[in-house]
Amino acid sequence: MPKTEVKRITIDGLKLEIHCDKISAGRAAADAAARAIEELKRRNQRLSVIFATGSSQMATLDALTANAKIPWKEIEGFHMDEYVGMSESHPASFRRYLRERLTDRVPIGRFFEVEGDAPDPEQVCRDYAERLKAAEPKLCLLGVGENGHLAFNDPAEADFNDPLDVKIVELDARCKLQQVAEGWFGGLDQVPNRAITLTIPALLRVPQLIVSVPGLRKAAIVRRTVEDPITTACPATILRRHPNATLYLDLDSSSELKGVWQSR
Repeated sequence: MPKTEVKRITIDGLKLEIHCDKISAGRAAADAAARAIEELKRRNQRLSVIFATGSSQMATLDALTANAKIPWKEIEGFHMDEYVGMSESHPASFRRYLRERLTDRVPIGRFFEVEGDAPDPEQVCRDYAERLKAAEPKLCLLGVGENGHLAFNDPAEADFNDPLDVKIVELDARCKLQQVAEGWFGGLDQVPNRAITLTIPALLRVPQLIVSVPGLRKAAIVRRTVEDPITTACPATILRRHPNATLYLDLDSSSELKGVWQSR
């Protein structure tokens, strides 16, 4: 596949873009986010954006924060999740991740952090849900976990009709293994059992979803996302019902989709 070639396909309304490598895919996702922000500003809409974390987002955030044309001072940012009881200084903290890769790099107007180590995590959930409701985010950058989770909505916790916008969940073994494999923790025993997360309805209400899913470890779940029945057994399958969601893939993460291309 030449470096300039991009493959595009739509499956049940879900758009897929396949790029030659993770850097190109991340740059394309960042360009799409920048265009979305520009359009929101042109329409005089509130620039509220939800950002994701993890290895899948690194290339996207690198490209996005390098874009000086984005009106960063007008943006209010949110993120998706944080481990319960984790200090903001911990290397695996999502607050720390987003400071290092986003808010310390650009002059973002406001950023609302999920305080995972607050004494009352249930109150954190309620407060964060209220902030989200008031801001009505119009853009969300996210990824897909190896178990199909969106944010920390693992299969056993995912609810497509969840009455809550933010809640506390138990992390499953596959989710914990991914965190260890990506180098955030030294072993399974170090991964917290619980996290605060935005729920699936809260994510799906956002009008535009930019989903960065690079890497060979994500190939199987990318295939399941587009081929499996739409159920919480693979929460990411619900993306096929969103009116404006795009998966940004590289050759590795799309490597199990050959049958999909041949059938279309």
